[in-house]
Amino acid sequence: MKKEESDLKIMEEMERKELQDRYIRFDWAIKRLLRQKANFDVLDGFLTVMLNEEIKIVEILESEGNQESADDKFNRVDIKALNSKGEIILVEIQNTRELHYLERILYGVAKAITEHISIGEGYEKIKKVYSISILYFDIGIGTDYIYHGQNHFIGVHTGDHLRVNTRERDVLVSRLPAEIFPEYILVRVNEFDKVALTPLDEWIEYLKDGTIRPDTTAPGLKEAREKLKYYSMSPQERLIYDRHLDAIMIQNDVIDTAKWEGRIEGKAEGIAEGKAIGLAEGEAKGKAEGMRQVAARMKDTGVDVATIAKCTGLSEEIIRSL
Repeated sequence: MKKEESDLKIMEEMERKELQDRYIRFDWAIKRLLRQKANFDVLDGFLTVMLNEEIKIVEILESEGNQESADDKFNRVDIKALNSKGEIILVEIQNTRELHYLERILYGVAKAITEHISIGEGYEKIKKVYSISILYFDIGIGTDYIYHGQNHFIGVHTGDHLRVNTRERDVLVSRLPAEIFPEYILVRVNEFDKVALTPLDEWIEYLKDGTIRPDTTAPGLKEAREKLKYYSMSPQERLIYDRHLDAIMIQNDVIDTAKWEGRIEGKAEGIAEGKAIGLAEGEAKGKAEGMRQVAARMKDTGVDVATIAKCTGLSEEIIRSL
């Protein structure tokens, strides 16, 4: 009997620890928790690992709800931050595939540059921009889980890197174009399938499955273990968060179904063009219908219209009509 009681206590302790160590998904944290100055240390650590240099965030420049219209939301990033060097860092998490995603991140970077230089200011006021995309869909063919893109001007015949001379405070300064032009980082989360050996690996492991090892020394993750615990949220916050997870699952399921139906339809027609159009239309319709289903469920559970709009991207008018 004593052994049974001991085993029961061990199981209860393991279950309690499992619940205690459940962490909030990064896409939710970055939209709600990491905007708070008290949690900048988590964001600092993440960016330090991603950019391979110490980063200190001094200000969040805009919020998710700061879009000019309902559609403009999809051209906005999850976080736009200013670091201690006066550079702009954009972070976006994308759960589902978009046909023109590269064009979208280019637009986001261009918009960030133009928003932070006023008419009449010299071009020296342009800020360097880093764009980090955390992707949970297959963007293309590649063997790595993280890719880095940067502007270089390389001699066609000599292979050397061009340095551009500028004059600042009567001093001649030589810069590489890469010190001025934007940098892009694409993180293909689903492609990560290795044992986490480095701080970067540990962050990708957390992004993929939400686990953080107890003995982690990776910048930001130690702080995340304390600040991103699921059971630290209020019951109402947990309800909204759980609905957010439901939305992602339903959305992905609907899109996968739409892809399958699009392929079947395309094969039946036997026309390559028809297949591509059918797949694209199926994805668009499936995504829209999935968001409506999620919104309706959230509305039935008593979640307010403004919160549903933030979670689904639907307009408040559409939500009220459901």
